[in-house]
Amino acid sequence: MSEKFPMTVNGKKKIEEELKHLTSIERPKVIQLIEAARSNGDLSENADYDAAKERQGFIEGRIQDLNTKLALAQVIDPSKIQTEKVVFGATVTIINLDDEKQVTYQIVGVDEADTKSGKIGIGSPIARALIGKTQGDEVTVNAPKGPIQYEIVSVSYA
Repeated sequence: MSEKFPMTVNGKKKIEEELKHLTSIERPKVIQLIEAARSNGDLSENADYDAAKERQGFIEGRIQDLNTKLALAQVIDPSKIQTEKVVFGATVTIINLDDEKQVTYQIVGVDEADTKSGKIGIGSPIARALIGKTQGDEVTVNAPKGPIQYEIVSVSYA
């Protein structure tokens, strides 16, 4: 069975945009660079050619990676989820029981994770601790500096 890549609707849209950019802009640009470098003669000592070929390899690898993720995507629209429990796509507000700091995270796909904008990957320690819990539950997150106790203040799906 193939592994599924859970992602939100926005996460899928971002992957599609990156894929379009790579195929319609970056790929043609690197092909032109390779052709220009070839016209400079001896390829064995041509740094421009080597750099362009390396860039082409990266672009083609990324295109293949994105196509695979889209093919195996399990797109989840959080606004359609109706449960009290924390599941993929949930926006969860938690409070640190030691320092009373409150923070809100949305649990998203691995490629969408961006802690600065409040998005944590489904595989992160905090997300794993929260999954299946409900408002009012206390959870322990095993952080690198030791266990941290949180209380779930709210769970929503936007």
